[in-house]
Amino acid sequence: MRDSLKNLSAIAIATSLLVSTASALTTAEAVSAIRNVGAEGRGNSNASTAMQDLAKAEARELPTILAGMDGASPLALNWLRSGVESIVAREAAAGRKLPVAELEKFIGQTSHHPRARRFAYELIVKADPARADAMIAGMLNDPSTELRRDAVQRVVDEAAKSREAKKDADAVASYQKALKSARDVDQVQAISKALSELGQPVSLPEVFGWVNNWRVIGPFDNTGGTGYETVFPPEQNLNFAAEYSGKSGKVGWKSVTTTNDLGMIDLNKPLGTLKEVTGYAVTEIQSDTARTVELRLGCKNGWKLWLNGELLFGRDEYHRGTEIDHYRLKANLKPGKNVILVKVTQNELKEEWTVEWEFQLRITDDLGTPIKFAKN
Repeated sequence: MRDSLKNLSAIAIATSLLVSTASALTTAEAVSAIRNVGAEGRGNSNASTAMQDLAKAEARELPTILAGMDGASPLALNWLRSGVESIVAREAAAGRKLPVAELEKFIGQTSHHPRARRFAYELIVKADPARADAMIAGMLNDPSTELRRDAVQRVVDEAAKSREAKKDADAVASYQKALKSARDVDQVQAISKALSELGQPVSLPEVFGWVNNWRVIGPFDNTGGTGYETVFPPEQNLNFAAEYSGKSGKVGWKSVTTTNDLGMIDLNKPLGTLKEVTGYAVTEIQSDTARTVELRLGCKNGWKLWLNGELLFGRDEYHRGTEIDHYRLKANLKPGKNVILVKVTQNELKEEWTVEWEFQLRITDDLGTPIKFAKN
């Protein structure tokens, strides 16, 4: 009897080991399970189990895990990052080195997710700072703004050192080099300020590439917020010689050109400082070829935007704050003339901070590089 129990116990242990071995996921399987995690807890149980297996992966598999971030949801990205951090912490505790050469190769494959490439770079910074510095020096034109920013900052730091050493010519050269590659607004503004202080003023409108020539018309009504959905004549037909019935009389088209550093088209100036109103602005862009661009808009009022008669997007919100490139709309330009129409509504609030009735727009590639056109 005792021998039988021993045999049964041995069988149970062996079976348990077999089940445990069979249930262990490969790294690829674990990554796949984590990528399937979804909103409202969908797939969380499988992802939690997969994370246990992922944490046991060897360090040489880090590029495989990072590659799993390509096309992953924000939630899955966080899970995968946690898995990588677990492996890195385990390797550090054991005194083992990370596969820096493989991580560098991964970063060099620019088709990978920007966050994954950035994370790989951060791992190299910790593991081999000198190697990371040499890498980032060659990434001024990297397609990932997350890596490009560090490369730009490296040049900015060099410029600051030259400036401190009273080598103004070297400082100017470095700042100008950085400005050509900078895409983040705060960096562009900081570099421009430094150049101006060195006697080399920068045209921010040119650097940002604002669309600065428009025709505007209004005011039409927006009492009670009804104007946002109301289809006024400019949405039906663009006749620049026409006059229409506005909120308080006849309205016609007016030409507006802005020289504002941030490209703001202030509708209060040509149309009047009014509340509960709707205005329109239109511009024409000449493209020498068909191309995909980003229309980058900043606006703290209600707005809609059309390209060649097609509504791309809109937000019926007011005074929630805005920033450069707040909204990024993918758009396809056709060869020749392209017409951009923007509708901007103003609500009933009369506090001083609600007075602004304005927007800004620029046309860029997906990195924020302004695209210049033959005519605007």
